Amino acid sequence: MVNIVSLLSVMTGNGVGAKNGILMLDSVHRYEAQGQMLEDALMESGRRRLRPVMMTSLAAALGLLPLAYGIGAGSDMLKPLAIAVIGALTLSLLLSLVATPTVYFVMREMLRGQK
Repeated sequence: MVNIVSLLSVMTGNGVGAKNGILMLDSVHRYEAQGQMLEDALMESGRRRLRPVMMTSLAAALGLLPLAYGIGAGSDMLKPLAIAVIGALTLSLLLSLVATPTVYFVMREMLRGQK
């Protein structure tokens, strides 16, 4: 069921995903400034960001599971919020660790080819 609460949770998931992507690319820039090649910087950044991103997403998703199952008083109103946040966190986990570095690498290679 789509309502204002579930749309709010999708916006929250977008914010978390954007934050993770920004921190990932910031880490890539730091490794490149230290002299690493782009591929190595992307791999190292992914390795270093995996645990924090996984831990925050898992903690939030596991904390929202009782609400998503409808356990507790008033859970009918917040059930769509919990389901949407869990879905958004799962999607943002995949996007920030896989899609963001891939798109960044492709775009950098395209720009390098134009020069």
